[in-house]
Amino acid sequence: MDLGFIITIFFIGFIGSYISGMLGIGGSIIKYPMLLYIPPMLGLAAFSAHEVSGISAVQVFFATIGGVWAYRKGGYLNKSLILYMGVSILIGSFVGSYGSKLMSEDGINLIYGILAAIAAVMMFIPKKGIDDIPLDQVKFNKWIAASLSLIVGIGAGIVGAAGAFLLVPIMLVVLKIPTRMTIASSLAITFISSIGATVGKVTTGQVDYYPAAIMVVASLIASPLGAMAGKKMNTKVLQVILAVLILATAVKIWMDIL
Repeated sequence: MDLGFIITIFFIGFIGSYISGMLGIGGSIIKYPMLLYIPPMLGLAAFSAHEVSGISAVQVFFATIGGVWAYRKGGYLNKSLILYMGVSILIGSFVGSYGSKLMSEDGINLIYGILAAIAAVMMFIPKKGIDDIPLDQVKFNKWIAASLSLIVGIGAGIVGAAGAFLLVPIMLVVLKIPTRMTIASSLAITFISSIGATVGKVTTGQVDYYPAAIMVVASLIASPLGAMAGKKMNTKVLQVILAVLILATAVKIWMDIL
C-alpha cells in the first residue's frame, strides 16, 4: 500500500466516523459509496462491493464503540432503551438475514426503499418539546420500542445494514426521546446490531484487513470528536442534518430501484 492509498482510506474513515459520532448513525451510508468510488477516481486500487461491505461492517463496529465511549457521561445513554431496542434489533437482524435467502434481490431492495422513505417522512414531522424533557425523566413504551426495533432489525438484516438511520426517527417521533439521548443510545444500539454483521463478514472472509485497520484507527479518533461536536451543537441543527442525510439515503435507494 502506498502513502496516497493510506491517506485516502484514512480520510474516508475519518469523515464517516465523525458524522457517525455526531448524528448517532453507523455511517455506512456515507462510507460505502466513498469507498466504492473515490479510490478508483484517484487512480488507486478499486474495492469490490463485498470488500466494501466487509470493511464498512468492521468500521461501524469500532466507530460506534468510540461514539458510545464519548457519550458515557452526562446521562445521555438510556440503558433501558438500549436493552429493549438492542436485543430486539439483534433478534430481528438474525431473522432478516436468514429470511433474505428466500427473497429476490428486487424484493430486498424494495423493502429497503420503503423503510428509508418512511424514515425520511418521519424526520420532517415536527418534534416540539422533546428536548425540554429532563434526561432523568424520560419515559417510553417498552413494548412499542421493542416491536418497532424488531421490525427494523428484520428489514436491516434482509438488506445487510445496521438500520440506525431508521431507529433515529422512531426514537425521536414515536418514542419522544430527546435528541442527544437518541443519538447516544442509537450509537449503542447500532453497536449491538453491528456485532452479528462484523462476525459474519470476518468469518466468511469478506474483510480486507489492511484498509479495515486504517479505517478502525480513523474511527477511534474521529467518532469521539464527532460525539463531542454533537453535544455542543444546537439540537434543531442536529435534527435538520439528520433529516437531510436520511432523505438523501431514501432518494439514492429509490433511484437504484427505479
